[in-house]
Amino acid sequence: MSYSVSAALQAAIYQQISGNTSVIALVGSDIFDAPPTGTPPTTYVTLGPEIVRDRSDKTGNGARHDLTVSVVTDAAGFQVAKEVAAAVNDALEQPMPALSRGTLISLQFLKARARLDDAGTLRRIDLNFRALVEDS
Repeated sequence: MSYSVSAALQAAIYQQISGNTSVIALVGSDIFDAPPTGTPPTTYVTLGPEIVRDRSDKTGNGARHDLTVSVVTDAAGFQVAKEVAAAVNDALEQPMPALSRGTLISLQFLKARARLDDAGTLRRIDLNFRALVEDS
């Protein structure tokens, strides 16, 4: 099993989203690899949880990363959240930068879930992706 590529994969995903002009136009630099502390921005993107499963075989180590990228906003309605989510999705469909360790074999969109928080004041869209990586 190999979890060794996880940090490199996260860095590449963060780089891809934070360097995308469409995402920047919508949220500026409010892109985080952990939920912001203190008073959060009105709309932001955060890298969320991941589940990693072994995909090693006799040719080498590999893993399947099921990961979440979230869009959170206090804007009324889901329009703003959906526009940002679409920009994030589009950014991750573009060719990814090389990983600092290992190789990204594929990155694909799996599903999205739009919902209100428990207080009904924040809208959140969780975008789920699956990445296959090899450790070289």
